[in-house]
Amino acid sequence: MRMITRYNPKAGFADFWNEFRRPNPYRWPILAVSGCMTFSLLWMVAQEDVIGPPVPPEVTYITSFAEGRTDAEIAASNTANQEMQDELTAAAERRAERQKDMYRALGRATGIDVDKMEREIAAEQAAEAAAARARRNAAEAAIAASRVNNERDGTAE
Repeated sequence: MRMITRYNPKAGFADFWNEFRRPNPYRWPILAVSGCMTFSLLWMVAQEDVIGPPVPPEVTYITSFAEGRTDAEIAASNTANQEMQDELTAAAERRAERQKDMYRALGRATGIDVDKMEREIAAEQAAEAAAARARRNAAEAAIAASRVNNERDGTAE
Protein backbone atom coordinates (compact mmCIF):
# COMPACT_ATOMS: atom_id res chain seq x y z
CA MET A 1 0.00 0.00 0.00
CA ARG A 2 1.43 3.31 -0.99
CA MET A 3 1.99 6.05 1.54
CA ILE A 4 0.34 8.80 -0.53
CA THR A 5 -3.03 7.03 -0.46
CA ARG A 6 -3.05 7.09 3.34
CA TYR A 7 -2.32 10.82 3.50
CA ASN A 8 -4.37 12.05 0.58
CA PRO A 9 -5.42 15.69 1.16
CA LYS A 10 -8.19 15.41 -1.42
CA ALA A 11 -10.56 13.60 0.96
CA GLY A 12 -9.84 16.06 3.75
CA PHE A 13 -10.49 19.07 1.52
CA ALA A 14 -13.73 17.48 0.22
CA ASP A 15 -14.90 16.94 3.82
CA PHE A 16 -14.03 20.53 4.74
CA TRP A 17 -15.88 21.89 1.70
CA ASN A 18 -18.93 19.75 2.47
CA GLU A 19 -19.12 21.18 6.03
CA PHE A 20 -18.35 24.72 4.92
CA ARG A 21 -21.13 24.75 2.29
CA ARG A 22 -23.78 23.90 4.87
CA PRO A 23 -25.74 26.94 5.99
CA ASN A 24 -24.31 28.09 9.32
CA PRO A 25 -24.58 31.68 10.54
CA TYR A 26 -21.16 31.54 12.28
CA ARG A 27 -19.07 30.18 9.43
CA TRP A 28 -17.82 33.54 8.13
CA PRO A 29 -17.02 35.03 11.57
CA ILE A 30 -15.25 31.79 12.60
CA LEU A 31 -13.30 31.81 9.32
CA ALA A 32 -12.35 35.47 9.85
CA VAL A 33 -11.22 34.90 13.46
CA SER A 34 -9.26 31.78 12.47
CA GLY A 35 -7.57 33.64 9.63
CA CYS A 36 -6.74 36.62 11.86
CA MET A 37 -5.25 34.37 14.52
CA THR A 38 -3.18 32.48 11.97
CA PHE A 39 -1.90 35.58 10.21
CA SER A 40 -1.18 37.44 13.46
CA LEU A 41 0.85 34.48 14.74
CA LEU A 42 2.77 34.32 11.48
CA TRP A 43 3.31 38.09 11.60
CA MET A 44 4.68 37.93 15.16
CA VAL A 45 7.08 35.13 14.24
CA ALA A 46 8.22 37.01 11.16
CA GLN A 47 8.95 40.13 13.24
CA GLU A 48 11.49 38.38 15.47
CA ASP A 49 14.98 39.79 15.30
CA VAL A 50 17.66 37.27 14.63
CA ILE A 51 21.01 38.38 15.97
CA GLY A 52 24.10 36.71 14.65
CA PRO A 53 27.17 35.81 16.64
CA PRO A 54 29.01 38.73 18.20
CA VAL A 55 31.77 40.37 16.27
CA PRO A 56 35.12 39.13 17.58
CA PRO A 57 37.15 41.81 19.30
CA GLU A 58 40.07 43.38 17.55
CA VAL A 59 43.18 42.25 19.39
CA THR A 60 46.14 44.56 19.70
CA TYR A 61 49.28 42.84 20.88
CA ILE A 62 51.51 44.83 23.19
CA THR A 63 55.12 43.86 23.59
CA SER A 64 56.84 44.95 26.76
CA PHE A 65 60.36 44.02 25.75
CA ALA A 66 62.66 45.87 23.42
CA GLU A 67 63.39 43.95 20.26
CA GLY A 68 67.18 44.12 20.38
CA ARG A 69 67.80 43.08 24.00
CA THR A 70 71.12 41.53 24.85
CA ASP A 71 71.58 38.37 26.88
CA ALA A 72 72.85 40.43 29.82
CA GLU A 73 69.67 42.55 29.78
CA ILE A 74 67.52 39.45 29.65
CA ALA A 75 69.43 37.89 32.57
CA ALA A 76 69.13 41.12 34.60
CA SER A 77 65.38 41.26 33.90
CA ASN A 78 64.96 37.62 34.91
CA THR A 79 66.94 38.18 38.11
CA ALA A 80 64.84 41.22 39.05
CA ASN A 81 61.66 39.30 38.33
CA GLN A 82 62.83 36.34 40.44
CA GLU A 83 63.66 38.66 43.35
CA MET A 84 60.17 40.17 43.12
CA GLN A 85 58.63 36.68 43.06
CA ASP A 86 60.70 35.67 46.10
CA GLU A 87 59.49 38.76 47.98
CA LEU A 88 55.88 37.99 47.10
CA THR A 89 56.27 34.36 48.21
CA ALA A 90 57.89 35.44 51.49
CA ALA A 91 55.06 37.94 52.12
CA ALA A 92 52.47 35.21 51.47
CA GLU A 93 54.27 32.86 53.88
CA ARG A 94 54.38 35.60 56.54
CA ARG A 95 50.62 36.18 56.10
CA ALA A 96 49.93 32.44 56.36
CA GLU A 97 52.06 32.12 59.52
CA ARG A 98 50.33 35.17 61.06
CA GLN A 99 46.95 33.60 60.28
CA LYS A 100 48.07 30.32 61.88
CA ASP A 101 49.21 32.25 64.98
CA MET A 102 45.79 33.89 65.20
CA TYR A 103 44.05 30.51 64.93
CA ARG A 104 46.42 29.06 67.55
CA ALA A 105 45.54 31.92 69.92
CA LEU A 106 41.84 31.38 69.26
CA GLY A 107 42.21 27.64 69.87
CA ARG A 108 44.07 28.16 73.13
CA ALA A 109 41.48 30.72 74.25
CA THR A 110 38.67 28.22 73.66
CA GLY A 111 40.47 25.35 75.39
CA ILE A 112 41.63 23.34 72.36
CA ASP A 113 44.95 21.50 72.53
CA VAL A 114 46.54 23.24 69.54
CA ASP A 115 49.96 21.63 69.95
CA LYS A 116 48.45 18.14 69.78
CA MET A 117 46.49 19.10 66.64
CA GLU A 118 49.65 20.43 64.99
CA ARG A 119 51.52 17.21 65.79
CA GLU A 120 48.66 15.15 64.29
CA ILE A 121 48.58 17.31 61.16
CA ALA A 122 52.38 17.04 60.79
CA ALA A 123 52.15 13.24 61.17
CA GLU A 124 49.38 13.04 58.54
CA GLN A 125 51.36 15.20 56.11
CA ALA A 126 54.48 13.09 56.67
CA ALA A 127 52.47 9.90 56.03
CA GLU A 128 50.99 11.37 52.83
CA ALA A 129 54.46 12.45 51.65
CA ALA A 130 55.85 8.96 52.39
CA ALA A 131 52.96 7.34 50.50
CA ALA A 132 53.54 9.66 47.54
CA ARG A 133 57.26 8.81 47.55
CA ALA A 134 56.43 5.10 47.68
CA ARG A 135 54.01 5.42 44.74
CA ARG A 136 56.58 7.40 42.76
CA ASN A 137 59.32 4.84 43.53
CA ALA A 138 57.00 1.97 42.54
CA ALA A 139 56.13 3.70 39.26
CA GLU A 140 59.80 4.36 38.52
CA ALA A 141 60.63 0.73 39.28
CA ALA A 142 57.85 -0.45 36.97
CA ILE A 143 59.12 1.81 34.19
CA ALA A 144 62.69 0.58 34.71
CA ALA A 145 61.51 -3.06 34.66
CA SER A 146 59.54 -2.38 31.48
CA ARG A 147 62.61 -0.88 29.84
CA VAL A 148 64.74 -3.85 30.88
CA ASN A 149 62.12 -6.27 29.47
CA ASN A 150 61.90 -4.29 26.25
CA GLU A 151 65.68 -4.25 25.85
CA ARG A 152 65.86 -7.96 26.58
CA ASP A 153 63.07 -8.73 24.10
CA GLY A 154 64.51 -6.36 21.53
CA THR A 155 61.33 -4.27 21.25
CA ALA A 156 61.35 -0.49 21.20
CA GLU A 157 59.06 1.75 23.18
